[in-house]
Amino acid sequence: MDAEGQKNHLKAYGITYWVLSKQQKVQWLLNYRGGSFLLPDGENIRRECQIRGVSYEILSDVQTQNILDGISSPSQNQESVILEKAPKIAVYTPKNNPPWDDAVTMVLSYAEIPYEKVYDEEVLQDQLVMYDWLHLHHEDFTGQYGRFYGTYRTAPWYIEGKQNAEAMAQKLGFAKVSEQKSAVVQKIRNYVMGGGFMFAMCSATDSFDIALAAEGVDICEPMFDGDPSDANYQSKLNYGNTFAFTNFILERNPLVYEFSSIDTTRKRGEIYKESDYFSLMEFSAKWDPIPTMLCQNHTALVKGFMGQTTAFTREEIKPTVLVLGENKINGEARYIHGVKGRGFFTFYGGHDPEDYQHRVGDPKTELELHPSSPGYRLILNNVLFPAAKKRNQKT
Repeated sequence: MDAEGQKNHLKAYGITYWVLSKQQKVQWLLNYRGGSFLLPDGENIRRECQIRGVSYEILSDVQTQNILDGISSPSQNQESVILEKAPKIAVYTPKNNPPWDDAVTMVLSYAEIPYEKVYDEEVLQDQLVMYDWLHLHHEDFTGQYGRFYGTYRTAPWYIEGKQNAEAMAQKLGFAKVSEQKSAVVQKIRNYVMGGGFMFAMCSATDSFDIALAAEGVDICEPMFDGDPSDANYQSKLNYGNTFAFTNFILERNPLVYEFSSIDTTRKRGEIYKESDYFSLMEFSAKWDPIPTMLCQNHTALVKGFMGQTTAFTREEIKPTVLVLGENKINGEARYIHGVKGRGFFTFYGGHDPEDYQHRVGDPKTELELHPSSPGYRLILNNVLFPAAKKRNQKT
């Protein structure tokens, strides 16, 4: 999985998932040649690699043992992690949402990793317990319709989307969309605390935490929910309820395409596509295998990309949350991870790792042109994360 040895990094994750789905174990060699996968040998696996265009090498038993011995050496910041099962994956998205508008569904499809769509009805019916991994993407959990009001309030797709959301809320027994989304957020929170893995990108990251902090508080202006917001709602936020962020200030102007001070998009100043990168943090593979796993890549420097939520203000991230990727010059975190109850969450800023400034109506990204995308590899690291064998806690 290093830069020189693998011609299709993304499909290599799909091969690994496919092997796991056949009830065979895989070893993930953290920090060894870009985070390579050690698969059992077999004619069917070789053939599948050839069909999918994935590079592989055949190792003898002696060669394999020498590699594993080297990895286990205390002098090497490397580790071997056993992957035991293919996680069952759910993507939170409307049923009619086109798959090319979501980086995760695009890369899952490209890597040939199966997933199922769930939305508010399934979440409220407690169907999340059927899944090991849940993805949230360009979603607004605050009931403000993505804060597209300022630019797109007369667009047919905005009007139709608002009407559909209001009809869904009524069908599910809620007076407002914001109340329905708050109930959904509580269910997702409980899923994570019970041991689930949640991965969120773009506006699903900060809007999720805002909805948690605003539980029982009306932060929506009349054009969103038909009545005024609560007076002084900023002072009523409960940051103790959130996963990742604290002390953030909500954006009160409904014409502004921004949720709060969490996102750094409007604070970035003169940053250009050609110089926009973020660096991955280095962790101890033997003592911190989880963040190491999530940062596996063939480069430590990843191209930046924008979204409604591009990156996170460092000062507003809770001290218990790990920063996995950052742009120090801008004082922003791009990729963060934390523990909540018995489960885990990862927040990844930006919309599409290979579409720098994704806009409404832009054409889909063709991943055939980006088979070794470092930004997309970070997504797939999270997909395989629940497959890892749980270690006994050191005492």
